Amino acid sequence: MFIDSHCHLDFDDFSSNLEEILLNMKNSQVNQALCISVDIPGFTNVLSLASKYDHLYASVGVHPDYEDTLEPTQEWLVEQAKNPKVIAIGETGLDYYRMADRQYEDMEWQRERFRTHIEAAKTSKKPLIIHTRNASVDTINILKTTQADQVGGVMHCFTESKEVARLAMDLGFYISFSGIVTFKNALEIKETCKYVPLDRLLIETDSPYLAPVPHRGKVNQPAWVSHVAEYIADLKGVTTPEIGHITTQNFYKLFKL
Repeated sequence: MFIDSHCHLDFDDFSSNLEEILLNMKNSQVNQALCISVDIPGFTNVLSLASKYDHLYASVGVHPDYEDTLEPTQEWLVEQAKNPKVIAIGETGLDYYRMADRQYEDMEWQRERFRTHIEAAKTSKKPLIIHTRNASVDTINILKTTQADQVGGVMHCFTESKEVARLAMDLGFYISFSGIVTFKNALEIKETCKYVPLDRLLIETDSPYLAPVPHRGKVNQPAWVSHVAEYIADLKGVTTPEIGHITTQNFYKLFKL
């Protein structure tokens, strides 16, 4: 009934209870999940999970907030993406949140890494998983100038305005909402969620982070994407099963499954 379009089941938070987490998914009618790569050393574990379990998929990429790590090449990303269980490139994008006193020019390594992922996605013809934080203008500009609309993708864990959502959707991207949309003070995100049409909507947990109400503050898990769906259904005036069905179909269409 539901698909968690973004989670990190390879993280240490799940090392001792993964089978329980997968059982919770089943019991909550979360039928599939996309496990997201954040660096090169961890990709092996991400792919291993996707290879072992039929209902899990993988992405390949290096997170924009990881500075002191192995740098991916376009060739390496394309080679890993040949595996049929790897259905996306990322997560990639820009994150200026911790920029602090650094100059704009000092962040060029992030922008160059982002471009590398986009070119790999275009070559492999697989969609992008986009992370953007305090960098929406540059994120949209780079997506435009690199013709990322050729492959599209998803703006994951969306926390931006309606205008940024519109610009992203104009480039063929889907908008994914996490448990943040259930938070009491996330008023702009709720309004943006109302604005995004159902046929461009995805849901996610970003687990182990950002557990939705009523589990806020706990280690998040894919089973709880059902709470995200329930909350969005209420915002949009439809039923939870409708959100489950529509977001599942959107996931299949985007990732060509």
